[in-house]
Formats: sequence, structure tokens, C-alpha cells
Amino acid sequence: MKRAFRKITREANFLSLTGNLTIAFFGFAGFALMARTFPVDVFGQWVLYISSGTFIEMFRFGITNTAIIRYLSGVDEADRIKYIGSNGLIGLIATILITCVLVTCHLLFPVPIKHSGYELFFAWYPLLAFVNLPLNTALVILQADQKFGKILLVKALNSVGFFVVLLLNYLFFKMTLLQLIWAQLLLTLLTSAVCLVNGWDGLKFITKASRHTNKVLLDFGKYTTFTLIGTNLLRSADTLIISLSPMGTAAVALYSIPMKLTEIQQIPLRSFVATAFPKMSKASIQGRISEVRSVFYSYAGAMTYLFILISLVTFTFAGFFVLMLGGHQYMGTDPVTGVNTVNIVRIFSLYGLLLPIDRMTGIGLDSINKPDKNFIKVMIMVIANVIGDLVAVFIFKSLPMVAIASIIFTAIGVWVGYRFLNKEIQIEQRLVFTSGIDFYKEMYRKFKGMLIRAS
Repeated sequence: MKRAFRKITREANFLSLTGNLTIAFFGFAGFALMARTFPVDVFGQWVLYISSGTFIEMFRFGITNTAIIRYLSGVDEADRIKYIGSNGLIGLIATILITCVLVTCHLLFPVPIKHSGYELFFAWYPLLAFVNLPLNTALVILQADQKFGKILLVKALNSVGFFVVLLLNYLFFKMTLLQLIWAQLLLTLLTSAVCLVNGWDGLKFITKASRHTNKVLLDFGKYTTFTLIGTNLLRSADTLIISLSPMGTAAVALYSIPMKLTEIQQIPLRSFVATAFPKMSKASIQGRISEVRSVFYSYAGAMTYLFILISLVTFTFAGFFVLMLGGHQYMGTDPVTGVNTVNIVRIFSLYGLLLPIDRMTGIGLDSINKPDKNFIKVMIMVIANVIGDLVAVFIFKSLPMVAIASIIFTAIGVWVGYRFLNKEIQIEQRLVFTSGIDFYKEMYRKFKGMLIRAS
């Protein structure tokens, strides 16, 4: 029995899912503490700081992240070092350039930035960008190598540490928002130091970067960068447009609760994708297209069935989740904005049903070296989302309409992505659903077999 349990806990999908569940739990718990610690408008400033930083991270690391995962899946040790060096070099240069732009903007336009609610971002993200560079480069290399146990360790050190700070602050210290940002910077510095000491970040190989590996990553990254930016815009455009509307930071805070809850749906999605993408990339590089199709069918089908269950739970217990995450101040209809947060959560639960096929068509295109097609797909989704958000916010003045726009643009993405991928590798829609059932049957057989052998 112990041997069977040990084997299960070392399996890649299990480690990836466990890691994402653990980090998500502390992320949600920390988010809930922040929502209860500060007034709605102050909490809205924190949401803008975090969402803006996440968006810039997509640009900073989107240049190389997808590319490095793909190419590390099928190279020898000598080329591996060169690719890791190029990854670190490009990340460092991008960090310097972005920091210079943000600092310059902050110096030239201090008053508009302060009134917009983005002052924390412009003031402190430039420092965070350098502090978290080793941490982020380590995570992408560990994902390429499928070292999910180490990924769990790195993320836990950072996320659990910050949750402890938030809990102590909620119970005893009552720190300001600025002081909490300082604590976040110190914890990120500690985590990056652990990555540096263990050599997981690969920054020591910067001098090994070659012109060829730089070019390969940048050629692939010129599409994936904007794809990742577009993907993040699909999540952050809602927050940005709402913040610029007359509804202000209070509406941002109210909308952030259902937005955060949608991440519950995406925990298993990120876990499955983290294991599927290296497999599909390796098979593609080695010319085994039938295996690419097989992985696509299995993972897309398995996640679709799982998301039906997750969406059902989210829809049914929407009120409980809002109360748990935001507290009583987010329940009912807000008297200022007229927003009912529970209803928005229910809308987003339907949006979650479309996520598996959308995400799998995207990584499918990247894995077969068609990032340009994935870029086009995401840009179409971004345009649809921005138009929908503008209409919802400035014409209908409705946050539920913003959530409905998310369903529409995701449905468009599913249709476009499926057409692109089908043109390249000829996939059959029905096999997605039959392979999803086979995936769970195989998992059951393996688990039963290990239990029999262990007994």
C-alpha cells in the first residue's frame, strides 16, 4: 500500500496538480484576508497593483517561457546550457528595459498616476521585477524538466510565507498596504536566493548564450510574447476598463472577487497543461504527430469532463464562495454600484466550461511550432473581449455584462483555435470526448493495479 501511494505521489500530473492546489489555497486565503483587512477602495488599489504586475510579467517572460519549455524538451546537454543562458539573458534585458520605462513614466506623470490608482504599481513593481527574476526563470526551467516537486517547494516558500505575513497582520499588526508590499519584496528576495543557491534559475549560464539560441528563442517568442500578453489581457482588460470607468476602484474590488474565484476552475487546467505541453512538444520535435493528437484528445477530454463538475459546484455554491473569499461586505447587492457579486460568479461558472478546449488548442498550436496561429487566435479573442467590455461598462454600465463578454470571446477562441489546429494535424472532435473517458478509465486501472501489487 505504501509503495503504491509513493508511486502515485511522484507522478507528474499528481505533483503538478498538488502544487497548484496548494499554492491556490494560500493565494485564495491571502486574498480573503486582504479583502477583510482593508476598505473596498484601498483593496481595489492592491488589486490594480497585482493585476498590473501580472500583465507586465507576461510581457517580460513571455518572450522566452513557452519557447524554452518547447526547445528544452528535445536538445542535448550542450545546447541545453546555451538555451538556458539565452533565456536568462533575454529576461534580464527585458527587465531592465521595462523598469526604465516605468520609472520614467512615474517621474514624468506623478499626479495622473496617483489619481488613477496605479501609484503602487509604478513605484514598487520596478524593484519587484529585479527581485523575482531568479524565481521566475527557475520556475520555467523546472517546468521544462517536469521537476514539479521542486516547483512546489519554490512556490510554497513564496506563497505560504506571504500568507503567514497576511494572517499575522490581520490578527495583530495592522500594517499599511505599503508595508505589506515591503514584506512581499523581502519574501520574494528570499525565494529567489534559494533558487540562486541551488542553481535552478540558470542565470549563471548567461555567458553561454549564443547568437543562434538567442535568435531561436526570439523568433518563437515574437509570437508567444504577444500571445501571452493577449491571454493576460483577456483576464486583466476587464479590471483595466472598469478602473477607467466612472464606477472606479470600488467596482474593481467587487469584480475581483468572482475573478479570483474563476482561478479555482483553472487550477487543474494549469496542472494538466504543465504536463501536456512538454509531452506534445517533444513528440512534435521528433515527428510523432499521432502522439501529439493522442495527448490532445486525452487531456482536452479529461479536463472537459472535470470542468463540468467544477462549474456545477461553483454555480451551486456561488454564495458560499463569495462569503468565504470576500466576507459579508461583498454579499447582496452593493448600494453604490448596484452589483450582485454572486450573480457574476454564476456567470463565470459557465465560462469555465469552455476553458479546456480553448487552452488545449492554444498549446497544441505552440507545440507543433505554429505560435503565429495561436497569436492570431488570441488577438481575435482580445478584440472581442475589449469591444464587449467597453459596451458593457460605458453603455450598459453593467458588471454582469462584462462577465457575459468573457463567455462570448472564449467561445470565439474555441472555434478559431479548433479550426487552426484541425488544419495542421487533422483532429476529430468526437475523439476528445471518448479519449477523456479512456483517460479516467486508465487512471482507475493503474490505481487498482498498484493497490493489488502493493497488497
